[in-house]
Amino acid sequence: MGGPLSPAYLRPHDPNPLTPPLGAARACLARWVQRVVLDPAGDLAVQQGNLVIFSTVLMLLIIVPVMALIALFAWRYRATNKDAPYSPEWHHSTALELVIWAAPLLIIICLGAVTWTSTHLLDPYRPIGRLDAGRAVAATAKPVRVQVVALDWKWLFIYPDYGIATVNELAAPVDRPLQFDLTASNVMNAFYIPALVGQIYAMPGMTTKLNAVINHPGNYAGFSSNFSGDGFSGMHFRFHAVSEGAFDQWVARVRAGGGKLDRQGYLGLAKPSANTPVMRFASVTPGLFDAAANRCVAPGETCMSAMMQADAGEHHAHVAAGRPTQTMAMPMAASAPIPATTQPGARLTGAGLPMPGTRATDVPATVATEGLSDMTSPPSPFRRRRSARSSAA
Repeated sequence: MGGPLSPAYLRPHDPNPLTPPLGAARACLARWVQRVVLDPAGDLAVQQGNLVIFSTVLMLLIIVPVMALIALFAWRYRATNKDAPYSPEWHHSTALELVIWAAPLLIIICLGAVTWTSTHLLDPYRPIGRLDAGRAVAATAKPVRVQVVALDWKWLFIYPDYGIATVNELAAPVDRPLQFDLTASNVMNAFYIPALVGQIYAMPGMTTKLNAVINHPGNYAGFSSNFSGDGFSGMHFRFHAVSEGAFDQWVARVRAGGGKLDRQGYLGLAKPSANTPVMRFASVTPGLFDAAANRCVAPGETCMSAMMQADAGEHHAHVAAGRPTQTMAMPMAASAPIPATTQPGARLTGAGLPMPGTRATDVPATVATEGLSDMTSPPSPFRRRRSARSSAA
């Protein structure tokens, strides 16, 4: 056997048991698609695969009979078949109408019920409740948290509970819940490990979540499934599913390897580069992921969270901070316009804060006064005529 992260861990395991119809469909479809899609190593991916197969089989209940009837009718009622009945005055059959409408209606109802339940049970934001079909998640189980940043064109993985980070390499223990928080530095990407779970988008300026579990050790492929520019084709990484002991050894090796990922290092890492090799960092500056998600890693940049609190006003700022707020008995009068900030070149948007991801010194000074001309501009002729009519009345 190789090391704990070597390709020797590629799994030879039996497919998860299914009901006979679904099992036969899986065996048939697996011959025509990549095996990992319909025979994954993660429980959520198994459930998603079963959902695809079930929906396909359910729709085939209509498609196959219809295609067979087309061929049958074309053969039976061909021009040379003089024995076929000919009824030019026929126009209605209650029994046939019931079959034509009842069968699709039942299938739609069944698909709707399955879609409704699966939408909630397989919600990526929902913490998993089981490891597989026969095992529930223990109440004392502590999930492995991974913060994912999609860069141009590479993947950054931060382990906040271990204080380490890697580039284009992801490792996790088997049979242990995984919690991913995902964001992007520039453009939208899609995080996808077919053996683990379905894809989920990573977008700049916001955070998405993904919960999953891997059940079989292996060395699996991960990539971006959403086109994001020139280096998209090389935006791949390896996902190593290992035992608890092997995972602890991997964490120890990363820590022993040295290297620190701070804000300046992140800014350099975020520059576009293709086919980036694996990189490991023994320590990570606290709060780096939050800064990346809020687009304020560089000094002088305004975080999006601060921008939104400033735009929301004092009431929402108190609510976000968990502080009590005072309810106004009477409507509050309109407040005076917020003056421009004293910082040179800052924008009026967000109570005088510069836009997220932009330094205040990078904004021309004229931008700070663009909104003031609109506030102090004279009323339109329409408003003057309406005021004159109100005075005459």
